[in-house]
Amino acid sequence: MTQGARIVALECQDIRFPTSLQHDGSDAMNPDPDYSAAYAVLRTDLPGPQGHGLCFTIGRGNEVVVAAIEALRPHVVGRSVDELVRDLGGFSADLVGDSQLRWLGPEKGVIHMAIGTVVNAAWDLAAKLAGKPLWRLLSDMTPDQIVDLLDFRYLEDALTRDEALDILRAGRNGREQRIEALQQTGYPAYTTTPGWIGYSDQKLVRLSREAVADGFTQIKLKVGADRADDARRMALARDAVGPGIRIAVDANQRWSVPEAVEAIKALAPWDPYWVEEPTSPDEVLGLAEIRRAAAPVRIAVGEHVANRVVFKQLLQAGAVDFLQIDACRVAGVNENIAILLLAAKFGIPVCPHAGGVGLCELVQHLAMFDYVAVSASTEDRVIEYVDHLHEHFEDPARIVRGHYLAPTEPGFSSTLKPGSLRAHSFPYGSVWQAIRA
Repeated sequence: MTQGARIVALECQDIRFPTSLQHDGSDAMNPDPDYSAAYAVLRTDLPGPQGHGLCFTIGRGNEVVVAAIEALRPHVVGRSVDELVRDLGGFSADLVGDSQLRWLGPEKGVIHMAIGTVVNAAWDLAAKLAGKPLWRLLSDMTPDQIVDLLDFRYLEDALTRDEALDILRAGRNGREQRIEALQQTGYPAYTTTPGWIGYSDQKLVRLSREAVADGFTQIKLKVGADRADDARRMALARDAVGPGIRIAVDANQRWSVPEAVEAIKALAPWDPYWVEEPTSPDEVLGLAEIRRAAAPVRIAVGEHVANRVVFKQLLQAGAVDFLQIDACRVAGVNENIAILLLAAKFGIPVCPHAGGVGLCELVQHLAMFDYVAVSASTEDRVIEYVDHLHEHFEDPARIVRGHYLAPTEPGFSSTLKPGSLRAHSFPYGSVWQAIRA
């Protein structure tokens, strides 16, 4: 069916949602986010599926990511579809390895996120052509096929190819039972919906109680703007949900290392399950110091970590209790698989970052692959869930009783509806025209 088919275009749009109007997504570092997506489509000359990918941003600067994606066109347009889906490891390496574009990173920042968008679009195309949801496509691959996707440069002092193969071969045991469990009950989730820092106390309490009623056993609050406000909101949430529900908190990089230690001590009476991004995500040694000083409160980080190398260093330094991969921050599926394998080597659970535009839709596939083929466990593992903007996707994330249901539609769940694209295209879509008027 795909013999002779080619990639004929790489299209990209600047899509933005005015979430700042309701304070959705607000936190101590980002008070007015407009959830946005640099949205890419790999067009083929086939009449059937196309490849869709996106990069999540929070508004201004989304056009910069669009421009970076457009800079990748020479590496993409004209490629054989068969060769692309047969060698997604080589495709990823080709994009990352462009020496002149790599200079802008290297392997981090806007160009790296743009590469991740295009790599993820290629995976969406491959999964659609295979007739499988991405998590199942990855889970059905052999250990050797998975390892062939990865770049072990800079990792081999912590994870070798042979060690990765051993992890994946061990993950074959019980694989079918885990697939069945996913299909029956899904993957555990927690919700950040109650906790945005711009919400009133009344809204925080109401949404916290609703989350428990909906079956969530963990919620998350944003902290870091004001010490007294943090304590008051944490007390309100704990009173609303009771002692049996986990409350994580997220400082979104607000504190210095000494400030983080003191702030975490101040929150300790309300039993925070973890403290997320207490300082800069690049502050490897500082995060290790915070973790030592804050124990037994645990530390989570990862949504802003630039690449597999920094993840490796966080693990080597003993700086984290939970790793939080993001589907759009690093260079796509391939690099995230490497990070999952690093976490498995060090015995650290992965609790993916989600929310935004499409992050829930995308990262559920990676977490489910991790469960089936890598970690073989959901113990101490949850995927973040935020109840915003799912209605704009053709195959939205679905939550039942606090669990992500396993996607069944072919692809990466990344396709936005045509009407949503038209309405939210920035700056001329109807939504933005109405706001300007």
